[in-house]
Order: sequence, then C-alpha cells, then structure tokens
Amino acid sequence: MTAFITILHVVVCIVLILVVLLQAGRGASMGAAFGGSSQTLFGSTGPGTFLGKMTTVIAMIFMLTSLALSYSTLHRAPSLMESTSPPKAEKTLPQAPVQQSTGPTAPAQPAAPASPEKPAPTAGK
Repeated sequence: MTAFITILHVVVCIVLILVVLLQAGRGASMGAAFGGSSQTLFGSTGPGTFLGKMTTVIAMIFMLTSLALSYSTLHRAPSLMESTSPPKAEKTLPQAPVQQSTGPTAPAQPAAPASPEKPAPTAGK
C-alpha cells in the first residue's frame, strides 16, 4: 500500500509542477490589453478558472498523499534488524594475560675478545 501511495505522490508532484507552469503570470494579461494577441490555451476567461480549480484539486491530493506517507512511516512495524536484540555475551574461559614489552630491549654485550696472539701493528714504523 505504501508503494502505491509513493507512486501516486510522485505522479501528483509532476502534474502539479506542470499545471503551475501552464498558468499565465499576473502580468500576462497586460500585454493583451494594448492590442497584443491573447496567447492563452483555453480562451480569454477559461484558463483562470479551469487551471485554478485543477491546481487546487492537485494540491489537495498532494497534501493527502504527503500525510498518508508520513502517517505510514510513523506507524510502521519495526524491521527485522530493529526487533532483534544484540546477542548475549557467551561465557568463555579466561585467557592468560598478554605481557606487553615496555620498550626496545638492549642487544646483548659481545664477549670480550680473547687476547690476541700477535699484537696489532702500530702506526709510524
């Protein structure tokens, strides 16, 4: 039912826009008063009453479909995702705490070199 009202609402919106655009502005009759030809669609007196009544009817249908859509949105049943509760936390066995390092570890000191069999050559000789 909501899909039908939504489609009807969109169609009524388009028709309302077209009916409003078909209407002549307030200053359009001023040009015809000075000898210009009347360029109205339904004659000289027809468009004011016919298009005015049509605009009123289309606007009322637009308002009714707007109210129906807002009412159906407000009073709709909750969706499947909204109606389910989050899963309960299952009891698990406690895990051993993880030890965190406090910083980089220093490399091990190299062992002292064994006494050399030959002394290193000295510079200058």
